[in-house]
Amino acid sequence: MAVFSSRPYRRSPQSAAVNRMLRKYPILFGGPFIAIVVGASFALETFTQTKYDLQNQKNQQMAPEEEQRLNLRRRNFDKREEYFRLSAQSDADEEWEPRRIARPAGTPEWGLPPTSS
Repeated sequence: MAVFSSRPYRRSPQSAAVNRMLRKYPILFGGPFIAIVVGASFALETFTQTKYDLQNQKNQQMAPEEEQRLNLRRRNFDKREEYFRLSAQSDADEEWEPRRIARPAGTPEWGLPPTSS
């Protein structure tokens, strides 16, 4: 097996200086990242507000004139009356009979269609 050296690459003086600086002041590494995230949040605020404004437009309250118009067309609802109406409707639907349709030519009544040999 190969033996790996303890120092696989030679550090340049610039990278050593940067490494020393980041160890001494770690905020230099995380600070710009945090600033970008917070800045993007404020930048995207207008788009988020637009999204919620559009959703609010879809779910606005009804005008009194529209509400009055809907109330005029509304009929009273009674559970018992609906039950009897629907059960009478289903009784009328039970008087149907199944009808057979004409089969295409060459199709047997039972089994698989004939195969061409």
